Formats: sequence, C-alpha cells, structure tokens
Amino acid sequence: MPDYEYDLVVIGSGPAGESAAVNAIKHDKRVAIIDDKESPGGNCTHVGTIPSKALRSAVNSYLRYQENPITPELKLGQRVQYQDLLKNVSDVIKKQVSMRSRFYTRNQVRYYYGEASFISKNELRIRADGKTSNQITAKDIIIATGSRPYRPTDIDFTHQRVFDSDTILHMPFTPRRLIIYGAGVIGCEYASIFSSLGIKVDLINTRSRLLEFLDDEISDSIFYHMMNRGVTIRHQETFQSLETREDGVCLNLESGKSIRADAILWCNGRTGNTDTLNLDSVGIKANHRGQLEVDKGYQTNVENIYAVGDVVGWPSLASAAYNQGVAAADTAILGDKTHYVDDVPTGIYTIPEISSVGKTERELTAAKVPYEVGRAFFKDTARGQISGQSQGMLKILFHAHDHSILGVHCFGREATEIIHIGQAIMKQKGKANSIHYFINNTFNYPTMAEAYRIAAFNGLNRLK
Repeated sequence: MPDYEYDLVVIGSGPAGESAAVNAIKHDKRVAIIDDKESPGGNCTHVGTIPSKALRSAVNSYLRYQENPITPELKLGQRVQYQDLLKNVSDVIKKQVSMRSRFYTRNQVRYYYGEASFISKNELRIRADGKTSNQITAKDIIIATGSRPYRPTDIDFTHQRVFDSDTILHMPFTPRRLIIYGAGVIGCEYASIFSSLGIKVDLINTRSRLLEFLDDEISDSIFYHMMNRGVTIRHQETFQSLETREDGVCLNLESGKSIRADAILWCNGRTGNTDTLNLDSVGIKANHRGQLEVDKGYQTNVENIYAVGDVVGWPSLASAAYNQGVAAADTAILGDKTHYVDDVPTGIYTIPEISSVGKTERELTAAKVPYEVGRAFFKDTARGQISGQSQGMLKILFHAHDHSILGVHCFGREATEIIHIGQAIMKQKGKANSIHYFINNTFNYPTMAEAYRIAAFNGLNRLK
C-alpha cells in the first residue's frame, strides 16, 4: 500500500467536516483538515448559522425587554441600532472559534489554512494568500466545503446598498426600509428579524405561499405574524432589474412594480463551494449549483472521495451535516453505508420560530391515510402564560386507528426545542409510538411540554 501522509483529509471545517475528522480520530486514524479561513468553524460559524442565530437571539432579547411592562420607557419610541446587536454576534463567534480550536488540539487534528484543490485523487495542493504552501497526500478525502449565497451576474454586490446573507452581517447602517428578495427559509428568518426592529420590510416571494413545504396551518401562521409585524409580502413576483444609487435601491419586477428601499438583501438560493477544487482532475462533476452527487454512503463516483454537508444539497442543515460527516467517515474507514441521513426535523428561526418532523396534513390526505389532529395553543398553557409566550401552537397528527404519531408541527417561541419530544416518541417502534404516551406519562409542570398532553387529549377527544 502507498505510504500516505494522512489516512483522511477533510476539506472544510464546518459541522460536516469537523464531525468527520473527529470520528476518524476516534478510529485512530491520521487526520488533517484544510479550510480557507484562518480559524476553524467554516461558514456555519463565521457567516451562516451561528451569527444569524446570535443576531436573532439579540433581537428576541430586545423584544422581550420592549414588551415587558416593567420597562415602559422603551415604549416611548426608542429604537435599537443594528450595529449594537452585531456586537453580540461577534462575541458568540469568538467563543465558537475558541471551543472548536480546542477540539482540534485535543484530538490532534492537523489544521491547514488555505484553499485546497485536487492534483490527483490522493493528492491535494493548498494555497494560502495566493501562494502554494503545501502539497499533501491522503488515502481518503472528504469534501465538506459548504455553500455560499447565489449571486446573479446582473446584480452589483459590491454596491454599498446591496447585500446577501453573508454580507448583511456587516451592514454599517440601520435601514428604515429593506427589500428582501427570496422568501425561503433564510429570507423569512431575516424578514422577521428586521421587522422586529421596526424596519419596514418588503418580502418578495417567487412562489404562491410562504414556505410551502410546511404544513399549511403553520405556513399560514408565519404569514399572519409577519403581516402583523408590518412585513409587506408580495407573492408570485419575479426579478427584472435592480437600480442602485448612493442612498438606496429600486427593484423592478416582471409584473411592472417598482419598489424602493434603503437597501436590498438577496436571499434567492445558494451555491456549493466546489468551483476552486479542480474537480475535473479527478473526474468529478458538480451540477449547475456546485453540488455533488453521492450514494447512500456519501461516496462520489471516485471510490476514495466523499462529500457531505451543503455540497450534496438537501437538507442543507447544520444538524444533518454533523451526522453526514460521521457517516462519511464510517464509510471510508469501516465500509459502513448504513447511516444515510434522510429524516431530520425542520428548524426555521423566524420570530416566532417553526419546527416540524414527519408528515403534513396535505401529504397524509394525498396518501389517503386516515388521521386525526390534536392541537394545543401556547396561550392555554401555564408556562406560556407565565412567560408571556402566548403566540404559538403545537400540532400532532396521528393515525385514526392505531394512534401512532405521523407528524408533529410547532409554531412559537422555543419550537425547535419542543419538537424533539415528539420526534423521540414518533421514532419508537410498534406500540411505543403512540399519542397515548403524552397522557400516560408525567411531565414537569409548568413547562412548555404540557402542550403535548393538551394536544393529545384534544386529538383523542375528536375520535369519541
């Protein structure tokens, strides 16, 4: 066998790359990570999930303070500045980088700073600051380079009033009015964040409803709450052109509408970071969005090269990426292809947030599955009343005959935490997967978990 420097090299230090590297270390392999950022964490830590969720948390804290009757002085029209909220973002990023750096030191993972590209299927070139700094060899290679916002060529993203989901984290001013083009997950998250700060938001949706992959009732709820926050939502609109000037922008739509604002945030899709990898040298082709095709073991068409995370497309979630990285390392080291990640909860960090797992009512109706619905409104829970979390709902879909849980959908504060209780029961086998669990077992009181008991009684009472 050739004497490679490393058993495994991972390109990218985000959630997928980190979990792959650490898993390989646990199997006593020689491991290295290459990343084009000087400090670890990948796009997730530096420009994606972590900073956007830290920003959302800061906005939520501001809202709680503003809505608390103990602090009426903030109701006199005082506005928080966007730049002040970004200080919290910077602090969280520093903590994440420090923690992840300790991971690599403790596990003896070699970290290379630079941009990686293939020389052959076992050789990589690393360029840092425009210069070749290293060439390394590895038995197996995992591509975990993440993604970046899609940028159409006819939009000038260098303009001071034009942003994407990366650069918006460095916006140097607080706009009075903001256009967000694209009403997917990222667009909706930022629409709720900025509207909560009192900024007028025009949300441009190319489809007929918001987040149409969600249960219809949940989709309607986020639509209502955004409208209530002052967001103007424009459905079935298509980009035509963008005019920019020193003090603002004008978005022209195919429908003939022209919308003016202080700035625009473009949130219409993402592109896999694969264009600099020199994939042609190893016979791998990316699709038009820079994504790679893999099998159930995250193996590409080249036997020793794997891909995980955003570069393989769906579900493009940090939560799934961690498991994908572990699965790819297991395939490379053990030949184990049994851990394909295909069932994950949805977490959308709007204000209020959304989370779901399993089937929607539309899907169950189309499949002609007899089901019933149990609902609990947060305003009817003791914890919701105590904490002021009156907005929100938990919804359980269960089989009308055997009472097995088919789907759980939650809208409201802490929805992404609450969902895991339902997920855990739904994943049980046989009779253990039953809505009766929430009636036959005792939960702490008062907690938001009380919503499961209320929803269970509500649903079962419909059957009587």
